[in-house]
Amino acid sequence: MTALDWAVLFGWLALLVGYGLWRGRGSDTVNQYLLAGKTMPWYAMGLSIMATQASAITFISTTAQAYTDGMRFVQFYFGLPIAMVILSQTAVPIFHRAKVYTAYEYLEKRFDAKTRALLTLVFLISRCTQSGVALAAPSIILSVILGWPFPLTTVLMGGLVILYTASGGIKAVTWADVQQMAVIMASLVLSLVIAIMLLPHDISFLDAVRLAGAAGKLNVIQTKFDWNDRYNLWTGLIGATFLMLAYFGTDQSQVQRYLTGRSIGQSRLSLLFNAVAKVPMQFFILFIGAMVFVLFIFVPPPLVFQPLDMQRLEKMREYPALRARHNQAFEQRRAAAREWKEARGAAARSAALAAFRSAQTQMDAAHRDALKLAGENDTNYIFLSFVTRYLPRGIVGLVLGVIFTAAMSAISGEINSLATVTVVDVYRRHIRPDGTDRHYLMASRAATVLWGAYAIAFAAVFARGFGALIEAVNQAGSYFYGTMLGVFVLAFFVKRVNGNGAFFGAIAGEGAIVLTSRFTSAYLWYNVAGCLVTILVALIVSAFSGPQRAAEREPPA
Repeated sequence: MTALDWAVLFGWLALLVGYGLWRGRGSDTVNQYLLAGKTMPWYAMGLSIMATQASAITFISTTAQAYTDGMRFVQFYFGLPIAMVILSQTAVPIFHRAKVYTAYEYLEKRFDAKTRALLTLVFLISRCTQSGVALAAPSIILSVILGWPFPLTTVLMGGLVILYTASGGIKAVTWADVQQMAVIMASLVLSLVIAIMLLPHDISFLDAVRLAGAAGKLNVIQTKFDWNDRYNLWTGLIGATFLMLAYFGTDQSQVQRYLTGRSIGQSRLSLLFNAVAKVPMQFFILFIGAMVFVLFIFVPPPLVFQPLDMQRLEKMREYPALRARHNQAFEQRRAAAREWKEARGAAARSAALAAFRSAQTQMDAAHRDALKLAGENDTNYIFLSFVTRYLPRGIVGLVLGVIFTAAMSAISGEINSLATVTVVDVYRRHIRPDGTDRHYLMASRAATVLWGAYAIAFAAVFARGFGALIEAVNQAGSYFYGTMLGVFVLAFFVKRVNGNGAFFGAIAGEGAIVLTSRFTSAYLWYNVAGCLVTILVALIVSAFSGPQRAAEREPPA
């Protein structure tokens, strides 16, 4: 990091925080603070929704996912366009017409207080866990780049998030996200261009694509069904559709985004924008990871990508032998890649490819042995290694700044939604139902600070032990989203289900998720199991628990 990089990094941080504070002015009522007075245009909501997805985890871990496992992770997003179309026609008009602050407030209108309380608890548990994981990503970066203690960097990033989120509410969060997305896309394009430009002069872009394909990194579509395979066409079209329906249709961090819309039409457009743009963006980010892999075919990658662990490894007596094994396998892999490029016949290509894969296996083995000694998964450092070693001066600071503020965008939305649910569904509903608007505004700001502090504490204590963060955050959500989706499907579409049915169905759904997790690590199926069992048990309980109250018979308009 040069002086120019530091200036760009901290300049961008100051700009984004200042912009969020400025755009958040006037949030002096509960409606303004929590729903931006329902004044947001579709493009602001759409970019804000996308920004929460394009978090630091996306930069750090999605690129690494392609580097290590290929591009098949893009199948995780195949269900998103389907979910967006469905939700734009169902959840958006229902929530808007119900005139609610939170998705769970709607459940009491449709069912009863205990169902609302249960889903509120499920949301708070799931989202507070994920907020801590998401905050860990930029904290890891700062701790490695600056050499600061991990808890200190967590407090720094979390404190900046709390500053503008507690001050300006959802309006500050949304408009900061809009600015963020423009720089995110510019940084992504720049990273890809530089990765390609750094390739040897005799390796063209088309050669790089072919090498990535030969190495198995362009494995976008996997049609074979495997119950334990996390990412294939079937988990993407079925499991991911359930997950995306739950995430965007029942998670307050996303529902709150389109509740800020000027109209139902504007909110629908924000979701449809994501339906069109999200999959290509994820494909692009994964493709960057594949190109970074090709670059490291021709330039030596670190034995361990985590710099501090690498320094510790270099002092161990086993290091020289490991380094020699790794270097030898790298040279063999590079030579095999060039032979594969130059080969003309099928037999020659096949032989070169076999040599390439053999060398890759040896490199992977040396890397695993090094990690056993270093003691930490280094997946989340792969893209950072590329950024800090090969990007030009100034650009390093910009990309790191974007990663930091991308995480801030995600965290700000999460703690804002946690604060909203805490105040509306817990504090106002059960503790202080007769407070003034000013009182609830101050309570919302206090809850924002408290949830931000919780995220900081969770990240500092627990999140460092996670492997690939993109998988960790999605797997954490999948333990809860199926149940939440099942309850809202009942609320929207099944008139004969009553509050008892929904309540006990949700409990059964959580049990089904835990049971499913014992039989498969493909966590997208958790969402399917949780949703279907919730609906089935709710129908059975409602059939045997007597007639509903009049207020429960029809969903609110």
